[in-house]
Formats: sequence, C-alpha cells, structure tokens
Amino acid sequence: MAGRDIPAALLQQINQTVQHCMHKAEQVLDEKFDPPSVHYNVRGKVAGKAYLQSWEIRLNPTLLLENQSAFLHQVIPHEIAHLLTYHQFGRVRPHGKEWQAIMLKVFQLNPDTRHQFDVSSVQGRTFSYQCQCRQYDLSIRRHNKVMRNQAQYHCLECKQQLQLKSECN
Repeated sequence: MAGRDIPAALLQQINQTVQHCMHKAEQVLDEKFDPPSVHYNVRGKVAGKAYLQSWEIRLNPTLLLENQSAFLHQVIPHEIAHLLTYHQFGRVRPHGKEWQAIMLKVFQLNPDTRHQFDVSSVQGRTFSYQCQCRQYDLSIRRHNKVMRNQAQYHCLECKQQLQLKSECN
C-alpha cells in the first residue's frame, strides 16, 4: 500500500501534523528546519522509521489507517524527534536521553519507545520462544537469525536467553 492508497484528507492531516511539529521545533530550539519528506513504505509491525541522513520519515500505511489519531499525535512526533535529535546531537542512542529530552521539551509527550497497536493485520508467521517467566512470539526474520546462529534474544524481565518452544501460526 502506498501513499496513493491513503485518503486525501488523511494525507492532508499528516502534512499539517508534520508542519506543526516542525513549527514547534523551530520555536523551542530557535532554529529553522525544513520539513522532512514522508513516505508510506514501512512493512511489518513497525509503525514508523526515521532516516536521519536523508531527513525523511517512513510510515506503515496499514497501521496508519488502523490507528490514525495515534499516528497524528504520537508516531509522527516520535519519528520527527529522531530527526531533530540527530540534527542537534549527532548519532546517539535511538531512544536515549537526548531523544527523550526532545520528546518532552519540544512535543510535551511521554518518550514512549514502543507502540501498543494491534498488529494482527500486519503480523506474519511467528515462532514461540520461552524463558523462565514467559513466552515470546518471534518473527520469522528473528527466528531465522537464531537458527543461523546470527542472534540470540533475551527476556526483557528475567534476562534469560529465549529458547525455541514450538512453531505456531
């Protein structure tokens, strides 16, 4: 799905939101910024991505259509904050203290690093992995990295390495 599949009224709202975010940044940071280009070509469970050196944000069109208000009020400022952070501080941790400060200072938003959207419409095949405290469903991409010994994943809570449990979906 591309930008041409998104209703014109929503594209207009996105453009206005980007302009508003940039205006807020200019006021708070006392600097002039060009608006980033916006593309609609992110797939999978990711809501958006910021491409720092090309000054662009990319949005997931499916999740955008399903979560329009959250994209306008959270996702777009989140991605623009990445661009502003790169401009102000150079290459730093993606959701580090600099990015968090931009989210709070410029946009007055909690610096949430993950969305809570229902991803059932965009989620592909998953594989169940287990630790001592819970189960995780890893994407086929992450599962294949484990199978090729290119990656290991650990529980966010107990820090134990995840082990393949069984295939699902």
